[in-house]
Amino acid sequence: MRRLLRADAARSAGAQYADARVSTNRVQSVSTRERRVDSLVDDETSGLGIRVLVGGTWGFAASREMTLAETERVARQAVAQARASRVAQRRPVALAPVERYPEAQWRSPIQTDPFSISVEDKVGLLLAANEAALGVKGARFVNSSMAFVREQKVFASTEGTYTEQTVYRTWPRMSITAVAASGGDFQTRDSTPVAPKGLGYEHVVNARLVENAPRWAEEAVQKLSAAAVRPGRYDLVLLPSHLFLTIHESIAHPTELDRVLGYEANYAGTSFISPIDKYLGKFRYGPAFMNIQGERSAPGGLATVGWDDEGVKPRDYLIVKDGVLHDLQTTREQAPLLADWYRQTGQPVRSHGNSYAQSWADVQFQRMPNVNLLPHAERDVPLDELISGVRNGILIEGRGSYSIDQQRYNAQFGGQVFYEIRNGKRGRMLKDVAYQIRTPEFWNSMDLIGGKSTYEVHGTFNDGKGQPSQSNAVSHGCPPSRHRDVEVINTGRSG
Repeated sequence: MRRLLRADAARSAGAQYADARVSTNRVQSVSTRERRVDSLVDDETSGLGIRVLVGGTWGFAASREMTLAETERVARQAVAQARASRVAQRRPVALAPVERYPEAQWRSPIQTDPFSISVEDKVGLLLAANEAALGVKGARFVNSSMAFVREQKVFASTEGTYTEQTVYRTWPRMSITAVAASGGDFQTRDSTPVAPKGLGYEHVVNARLVENAPRWAEEAVQKLSAAAVRPGRYDLVLLPSHLFLTIHESIAHPTELDRVLGYEANYAGTSFISPIDKYLGKFRYGPAFMNIQGERSAPGGLATVGWDDEGVKPRDYLIVKDGVLHDLQTTREQAPLLADWYRQTGQPVRSHGNSYAQSWADVQFQRMPNVNLLPHAERDVPLDELISGVRNGILIEGRGSYSIDQQRYNAQFGGQVFYEIRNGKRGRMLKDVAYQIRTPEFWNSMDLIGGKSTYEVHGTFNDGKGQPSQSNAVSHGCPPSRHRDVEVINTGRSG
């Protein structure tokens, strides 16, 4: 492998800097519906990607053939591409300094390799969970699945870094639909309390799908007779299984520096945080107890790694500090663009380690780390305290449908299960609930968050970005939160 990743081919062709990634990615998914297997996918891809910097311009080329001769050809092709692209250069690329890691290894902290478990055992567990859900009267349809990813990748650069990593991701899930006896209504309950994690098959076992399926099915049935919400303004208590998505869309995405700079305008939008000098260090995202952390170190986090795809060892950092925008997500190319801000705050000009490519065939670019709302710093606030302070409100669990504008400013979020809160007590189930926000107003309406014991980690397995599109996985940890006077609408089906 080291011979394949030698740097002399790129340098001899004229590159000032080069890095290479050899990776083998395996993806397996098993899906069932009621009492049958719906699909089985098991794919593996291997290859080599080389990125070079020539005269301040990037070039990239890749190949699935891994021989010395092909490596040299790919390196020359990447250099030729960089030279051809210089005609469109606006400013030369400058890279932030990086530490050198000549011998480095990392592996996700798994207990059981999911690919060591037979497909028969996986199918058996899913079908047993389906049967448990179908045992609840009114539950008519059940979909269940397991998805697994293993990324084995080697990175080397002309700056002397050489890393080997094996990254795992696992996601067990169910979706149960209840149908009214009349056939005139249906309601669905997804297994949103079970989040995807950067763990092994032990995560499937600990999800206890068979044991939890009847409860989820019962909640789907209960939703059929739940009271439809009345539109209006309510206080909201948002559980972590729901809140993580609001964090993802209204905080994590708009603080990606490439979005702020307008590089992502054609796909999934830009950011309301622009121009940077009017926001960084000045914009009040939320109350003083609000701290948003970027990290790639939490065990089980979907974006957790030892080194990013530029050989940078990520460090934990605060994106929002004491309620004020404090930093942005960066790569080695992006960090120098914030040099003035870093000098003002006494921080080094250093990449936060937010570079990622979904495979050997794709060029790496800025992708978000795990982005977390940290729990209350002064005391362990329980969920009951958040609820007890609400006279007229709604408790929301789980992610549902959502929409957000191109600048991540105006949005609407639904959920899975909703409960009325009256005079500090959780009451009857509601349905057809969604709330509308403007990002700054929403986060500044937050008047209390849970403490350390209420903190949970949820996330998304597939987050699309870029052209050509790439997908990454990311976690968001958070406690429950309480927000005052939020606009709620009824999303019920008409007709």
